[in-house]
Amino acid sequence: MAGSSLNQKFHNHARSNSLPSKPHPLILQCNEHLARLGASDTISSSSFLRQNLTSLLDLHECIEKLVQLPLTQEALVHERQEKWVDDLLDGSLRLLDACTATKDALLHTKECTRELQSTIRRRRAGEVELNVEVKKFLTSRKVVRKAIFKALENLKGNANKCNLAITNKDYQTMALVALLKDSEVITFSIFESLLNFFSGSAQGKRSSWGLVSKLMHNKRAGYTQGTDENEFAKVDAALQLFAFNMSTKSNDINELQKKLENLGSCIQDLEEGLESLFRRLIKIRVALLNILNH
Repeated sequence: MAGSSLNQKFHNHARSNSLPSKPHPLILQCNEHLARLGASDTISSSSFLRQNLTSLLDLHECIEKLVQLPLTQEALVHERQEKWVDDLLDGSLRLLDACTATKDALLHTKECTRELQSTIRRRRAGEVELNVEVKKFLTSRKVVRKAIFKALENLKGNANKCNLAITNKDYQTMALVALLKDSEVITFSIFESLLNFFSGSAQGKRSSWGLVSKLMHNKRAGYTQGTDENEFAKVDAALQLFAFNMSTKSNDINELQKKLENLGSCIQDLEEGLESLFRRLIKIRVALLNILNH
């Protein structure tokens, strides 16, 4: 379990200090959020992703409070010349970039979905016009997938940069740094899960990140997604059949419209979660910069 891994990590930190002390309650609270995020083996639905986004938002809200503590600010100011502080700032920027890439992939599909829904709702649209819009959607999804795969490669590279490890510091500082590193790793892993889900394919590879493996005890955030579990995959599959068959039967169109509505609802929920997370990540980065620039 992730919780036992993190607890053991703090015990190890304690033994490295001659006068160990108990971590601040906010650090313990953040670790509880981390443990919940790592408690499940698989991700199989948009509802689970929404739940993970909510838990991730709770984690970063807790981190923002932790950053505002005098003891945290004193540690950052005192250690501002140390490499781990620079790594922490770089990590906050990498998280913002990853969140932006994840939001962009979602918003692109949202725009295309709305255009296709608009065409379907216009009952005067003929077979040719509807088929053109379907093919436009599928072409757009190819562009989105290409961007997603590039973003996934960037995420893997960013995960390998989560190197905030320090030694020979006081217990509270070491506990803080370990927490921030683990939070960065789990956040990247959830972005990876979201991007795999948005791709809508059944080709999402299990994550091979060493850091994620170490943190989550082989509980991978990447997964293979079935079409019956993924609103994006359902729409992709339905439109592929529609494009090949050029069917405009009323039942087929109604079924397609229903799948698009479900996808739109899924996108709306995930978009709200990502936007809230993005704003929280900005607040944390601004707080860090304000502390170090004073």
